[in-house]
Amino acid sequence: MPGWLIAGGWGLVAGAALVVGALFGYLVRVPQKAIASIMAFGSGVLLSAVSFDLIADAADLGGLAPTATGAVAGALTYTLANVALARRGARHRKRSGAQQPAEADHPGSGTAIALGALLDGIPESIVIGTSLLGGGPVSAATVAAVFISNVPEGLSSAAGMRQSGRSRAYVFGLWSAIAIASGLAATAGYAFLGDAPDALLAAITALAAGAILAMITDTMIPEAFENAHLWTGLIAVIGFLAAFSIAEW
Repeated sequence: MPGWLIAGGWGLVAGAALVVGALFGYLVRVPQKAIASIMAFGSGVLLSAVSFDLIADAADLGGLAPTATGAVAGALTYTLANVALARRGARHRKRSGAQQPAEADHPGSGTAIALGALLDGIPESIVIGTSLLGGGPVSAATVAAVFISNVPEGLSSAAGMRQSGRSRAYVFGLWSAIAIASGLAATAGYAFLGDAPDALLAAITALAAGAILAMITDTMIPEAFENAHLWTGLIAVIGFLAAFSIAEW
């Protein structure tokens, strides 16, 4: 089977977790504290993936300078895009309560939320594709980390969308589209970066890591702390160690 197709399949699998989370978040009345705790766990999982599967690998591949440059560029790119989308109504796209605006209250917020969800998911998928470069198997730790963290992301965001009155068609259409986009991003990561020099590949991997780290602190941790409060740190550490155990297994 072609490598690009394998990469796309794994990206789609990881992205499908968003749909699974959205199903629970929209159709089941999950308590706010439970959502926050799951989000804290997912944050810890992603922090582990950023640390050991992305930044560490990038540094080993290309050295400190490309890694640091890529990470800062990724965080800056994400932050600027996130600021622009927040002004259009997407600031609370991962929140499960009543923070998300309805379309009637903030026209255009639905589009902004959709673009924000895309912004959150693409960096994770690209690194799934690049993990296959060199002919080896996909990074199980990366796929597992993205999948596990995508469930609470979809769950929390869909619960908030339900609170703001968005339709089932919007919610499940959005997350299905993001899942497909995740598969395409993983395919692109494999197809277009296969011949990239080590320094460039390291910078791109770190760029994705920087964007993911900025996303965690901007959109996931606030939702976790809102209701889990002082338990957030402990739950995040458990998620961190769970992902680390997968990487070491």
